[in-house]
Amino acid sequence: MTSRAVDTPFGTARAELHCAAEGRAALLLGHGAGGGIAAPDLVAAARAAVGAGVHVALVEQPYRVAGRRAPAPAKQLDAAWLAVADDLCASWFDDLPLVFGGRSSGARVACRTAAEGQAAAVLCLAFPVHPPGRPEKSRLAELDGVEVATLVVQGENDPFGRPEPAHHRDVVLLAGDHNLKADVAGVGRAVGEWLDRVLRPLEV
Repeated sequence: MTSRAVDTPFGTARAELHCAAEGRAALLLGHGAGGGIAAPDLVAAARAAVGAGVHVALVEQPYRVAGRRAPAPAKQLDAAWLAVADDLCASWFDDLPLVFGGRSSGARVACRTAAEGQAAAVLCLAFPVHPPGRPEKSRLAELDGVEVATLVVQGENDPFGRPEPAHHRDVVLLAGDHNLKADVAGVGRAVGEWLDRVLRPLEV
């Protein structure tokens, strides 16, 4: 494991790098709004990805590196994320297919930046479809706007709602709620199988 500091337009971000023996792709994973990169589902996804031959960068947003819990505005999150992706592509992941991903707020960032960052696929852990009890405040447009293969791993009882499968989009429902702690093994299994399937056509 290697830790790398990355300058972004909104402060220093940090990437914790976990490299596979032979990298077939690179997965960037972002954390939730008030959480960090040690969330159990992120750790499980990272381990599964490395097991599938994918390099992983767990990305800590500048506000978290600076010790703040309140998230930055969406535009700042997106700009910092893309700056990290650019840096890692230049220094570590040159010419590898990129998969953008994250949990909750990090999943939203991955969706919003997928096209600009030229992501080959998107992984969403606990995508927050709407605030709890506020289905009219839907963020589904961010998920629907992704035009590459997408996996959503969602708790069956997530108070933030759950999306439906769609074109390019697989949805795996697991026992539990928004933190996905009830079936961490299921998270890893779903991520590993999906990565293996979506990356195979890119290797031809």
